[in-house]
Amino acid sequence: MNKVQFHRIPTTHQPTSHFTKEVEKTNGFERHLQNALDRKNQLKVSKHATARLEERNIRMTDAEWMRIATKVDEAKKKGVNESLVLTSNAAMIISAKNNTVITAMNRKEATEQIFTNIDGTIILPD
Repeated sequence: MNKVQFHRIPTTHQPTSHFTKEVEKTNGFERHLQNALDRKNQLKVSKHATARLEERNIRMTDAEWMRIATKVDEAKKKGVNESLVLTSNAAMIISAKNNTVITAMNRKEATEQIFTNIDGTIILPD
């Protein structure tokens, strides 16, 4: 989608208030639309998953969350609904359909688990 950009042209008089209001409306709309798109691709973390992340002392950087969100979005576009996401320190079940982290455990715990009701796996190396 192309963004509409307005460039200020130097003049000796101020633009009319109507023009200024239209620019403000457009910029406000663009900002609102971008915020909505950003939120659409953000992962939500369920209360259960939040508790598991805290209990198990699993920490993720913003960059890691962004990387996971990008891969979950890619998986969603390929038809994945529920995915197992494996990182170097965690295993998470994430609903690609709802962009929601359902549960999480550390990788050591994950080696002994059987994961059901998933239709995709995302492996993120270090």
